[in-house]
Amino acid sequence: MEEKAAAKTEVALLLFLAWFASEFTALGGGWVPASATFYGGSDASGTMGGACGYRNLYSDGYGIENTALSTALFNSGAACGACFQIMCNSRKSPWCKKGTHITVTATNYCPPNYDLPSDNGGWCNPPRQHFDMSQPAWETIAVYRGGIVPVYYRRVKCRRNGRIRFTINGKNYFELVLIANVGGSGLVSGAWIKGSNTQWMAMSRNWGMNWQSNAYLTGQSLSFRVQTTDGKVKIAYDVAPATWKFGDTYESSIQF
Repeated sequence: MEEKAAAKTEVALLLFLAWFASEFTALGGGWVPASATFYGGSDASGTMGGACGYRNLYSDGYGIENTALSTALFNSGAACGACFQIMCNSRKSPWCKKGTHITVTATNYCPPNYDLPSDNGGWCNPPRQHFDMSQPAWETIAVYRGGIVPVYYRRVKCRRNGRIRFTINGKNYFELVLIANVGGSGLVSGAWIKGSNTQWMAMSRNWGMNWQSNAYLTGQSLSFRVQTTDGKVKIAYDVAPATWKFGDTYESSIQF
């Protein structure tokens, strides 16, 4: 009897290990445990705008497959534009849809709620790693009634439709340039601007994915140089014509 029990235990262990391997290696390695909730409504319209500076996610290239990040992941906005592959942990929650995963883009910040404990409502309190996903994205991996589920995630490369876009805000000697729809690593680590009558000038990240210049560039065509966190650099010449205006968006011919 003891041998039969031991054999059953061994079989159960082997089945678990097989499931574990299929869950974690079918898509590759590097998975990290976290948790996920959702917001923004069934059409994700409530996820527009936010702490990364992106405006209309439908037209900015990100669509509805997006997420807000907890403090531990947001990195003061430096994580804006990063892509994460997320899989629901069906071993720990009956609300998971087995065999599913989704790739989302970080487009917003999920602020902490210190009035609530991190295991009961304060999901985005540090040091917790948490994704507050758009509702359609979340429902790809979990059942609506679940509300919150345990997940595994990993960073992946971003695949974008179209080219990198530059939205120029500000006034006179202040250009605040939103860099959006970035492929590859998705994360911009450096940006430069050049007027048709100037040399290249380094920009500083102001907030989210808004990069700042303090040069007077009105009446000059504008070029941009962008570097991502993997060290790759692309140059977009004469993206904005000399007649550019504050508030306008210009699509380049470059992509990572």
